[in-house]
Amino acid sequence: MKCSRRYFAGVPAVFALLLAISTGALNARDTDLTPLTLLAAQTTKQKCINICRARYRDCASLKQISPYECRGVYQDCTRYTCTGHGPG
Repeated sequence: MKCSRRYFAGVPAVFALLLAISTGALNARDTDLTPLTLLAAQTTKQKCINICRARYRDCASLKQISPYECRGVYQDCTRYTCTGHGPG
């Protein structure tokens, strides 16, 4: 049986949610959403990094520019796309 990467990416989020629910009855006042927010931010950043890795693989497989320049594509992608900061 094959398992997709999406399945494994969602497991920590489901586990965190179940853990939060199993600790007792949750009221709107009592919930601390910080761990869930942090988990969502981590998965968003990981998705962005995965996109940058795919761009690097595409760049390297096309062999139109040097591998060194493809590394620059990856570094620029992670630096500017994943962080939201522009160049300069």
